Amino acid sequence: MKHDFFALYDALVDGVKSPDPIEYARLGERWALIETASASGMAMFTEGRSIAPLFPSMEGLPLREAAEAVKSWNLEEASLGLAAANAFYNTPERVEALDALTTMEIYSTEGIDLRGMTVGIIGHMRGPKGLHEQARAIYTLERAPQEGDYPDSACDLLLPRCDLVLITGSSLVNKTLPHLLELCEQAIVILTGPSVPLCPALLDCGIDRIAGMAIADRAALRARVESGRRGSPYGEGIPFLLKKR
Repeated sequence: MKHDFFALYDALVDGVKSPDPIEYARLGERWALIETASASGMAMFTEGRSIAPLFPSMEGLPLREAAEAVKSWNLEEASLGLAAANAFYNTPERVEALDALTTMEIYSTEGIDLRGMTVGIIGHMRGPKGLHEQARAIYTLERAPQEGDYPDSACDLLLPRCDLVLITGSSLVNKTLPHLLELCEQAIVILTGPSVPLCPALLDCGIDRIAGMAIADRAALRARVESGRRGSPYGEGIPFLLKKR
């Protein structure tokens, strides 16, 4: 089954209901950051600017307009576009309103029996607690593979075999997500990581769960982005999990 390539992007952008202007935009070594007067949004920085950007600058743009840049094929601009969308979606107030607060101990796979599952992981990440002890097989697929990872070109072969697939939120930026979802139609799909928007409309696009973080300490997050500090940014936020009903 073929999908409208940009359908999930349109759903994501259409849900951004904020005209607030962007006051600060920054591409850091690892993260893209967008700030308005009242909120911050982040997304994984993805290299790639061979295509001209849609906007000469993000600063001053209304948040809703800037979020359109998530569809840009200038991937550095798309990183900022997703960060702009996340400045609307990923706030502690929204986590509370959607009753989506979780803990890092249970996080994305809460309530899923992992025993005997074949699991695909898109992006080099540890995966949830207990996964490696319980799963029958795990395929980690990565664009820059490390020891034990499959190259991402193996996705078409391996993902249709999987019962559960965890996909990094940065797949929204690099535009691999629509095809990945086509390969995972028989699996439970979890979109996970700090780049993931708390956007319920994504649950109508072939995704079963969205698991990410809302920024709680704006100053600390900006310091992380500007310094290029490595490590998990979850200390500057609160984790959320939203499931398809």
